Amino acid sequence: MPRVTPEPPVTPADPLRWGPTFPEAAHETLGNAQMRANLGRATHTIRDKRLRVTAELEDWEALRDAGAAIKHEAMSNLPALLLQLEENVTARGGTVHWARDAAEANRIVTDLVRATGEREVVKVKSMATQEIGLNEHLAAAGITATETDLAELIVQLAGDMPSHILVPAIHRNRGEIREIFARGMADAPAGLGDDPHELAMAARAHLRAKFLTARVAVSGANMAVAETGTISVFESEGNGRMCLTLPSTLITVMGIEKVVPAFRDLEVFAQLLPRSSTGERMNPYTTMWTGVTPGDGPQEFHLVLLDNGRTKALADDVGRQALHCIRCSACMNVCPVYERTGGHAYGSVYPGPIGAILTPQLLGTGAGPGPAGSHDPTASLPFASSLCGACYEACPVKIDIPTVLVHLRNRVNTAAERRPLPTAWEVGMDAAAVVMSSGPRFAAAANAARAGRVLAREERIGALPFPASLWTGVRDLPAPPRESFRTWWARHQEEAARGTTGSSGGDVAP
Repeated sequence: MPRVTPEPPVTPADPLRWGPTFPEAAHETLGNAQMRANLGRATHTIRDKRLRVTAELEDWEALRDAGAAIKHEAMSNLPALLLQLEENVTARGGTVHWARDAAEANRIVTDLVRATGEREVVKVKSMATQEIGLNEHLAAAGITATETDLAELIVQLAGDMPSHILVPAIHRNRGEIREIFARGMADAPAGLGDDPHELAMAARAHLRAKFLTARVAVSGANMAVAETGTISVFESEGNGRMCLTLPSTLITVMGIEKVVPAFRDLEVFAQLLPRSSTGERMNPYTTMWTGVTPGDGPQEFHLVLLDNGRTKALADDVGRQALHCIRCSACMNVCPVYERTGGHAYGSVYPGPIGAILTPQLLGTGAGPGPAGSHDPTASLPFASSLCGACYEACPVKIDIPTVLVHLRNRVNTAAERRPLPTAWEVGMDAAAVVMSSGPRFAAAANAARAGRVLAREERIGALPFPASLWTGVRDLPAPPRESFRTWWARHQEEAARGTTGSSGGDVAP
């Protein structure tokens, strides 16, 4: 039976920033072969399903363009749309609360739950509530929050943190999940096995008891419509429908970037989101509600609009694209870096390519002096990418993640220039600039580098002495070529002048 341990530590001080730098964390996660195997199987399965269902639509690229245009319009008119949303939610019996940061949002939700006299709440999967650490804040106030999404329940019972936006327990296999249930679920059946159906039925029985007794629910929101005050949740298990209809009080915590202008905009995202996230043509459960309806569903509705650094990101003309994200996770499923390191290496509830551009902006990393400057662990996130562009090709709303990554790298580097002493990286780059700015120096360096072939095995160098070991300690170094281009070119020109150019040297293709 696999041993299950919380990873990373339980109850981080800041869910947006709970780990070391990406290189440090990745060094640890890369050593977890089981995690990488679990992750590889899951991401490949989701990726293949997505490709099949998106290929069915002849207008898929037109839908992506439409989604991008809607989000651009929403971010360009965000203040007016939020005021319109507040007006329409209030007119239909709901109450709107504005939260500047995580602390204010947690206080608002906790006070609302306390006002009901309840000490237990059920929750729909919500990235916003994970971002602010709501569960931990409620627990400190004596209120128990139960995650009802299956994967979120697994993470909660394990004392773990999510490693994927859509599938938070993607790093766990069924043997690990069986042990988590047996250890953390008091009403788990005796002799519970690791068959997926058996595990799902155990979770279903456990959660049904919660649904039927809970009087308060907390949810996130996929989208909110300014035009009508309608809130929507897209989900696949039906737990959301139970939470959004059975309790008498519903509290929704929503990032301010989730607003869209018109109800007709949902038509576009209802096609983009399921195909990009779960590889389905449509979500099995799409729940929409507008305020309060007497005698039907929750009779008290509160909408908490969360900023928590979003207006800071909105002020960046390039970086604001991160606020277009609809949390489908398509970028994560195609990212070669995420697939190998896993979500915990990013040290934030937002992992993967989108996390690498969203988390630093929410925290203001590299934007100026202070604790969120270039020394912050999240300053390493924009560098956690090969810039291959697969994330942009997969994004349903065409967020140009590679461009934002480069933009944030420059911001971090600019902030770093204010340090009194240069880093080893800066010293190395300065030395490279000296060598590469001179033809003779570059030629001499290339000739010297060929001596490294004596260390090569099968055209790879696996180990070099310090400081080059900082590179070869985590990756192989390609062996220098037997002949440099400069040497080959000089020989080729000499042979051509003598009229003796043969096939051994090769010719440059026209």
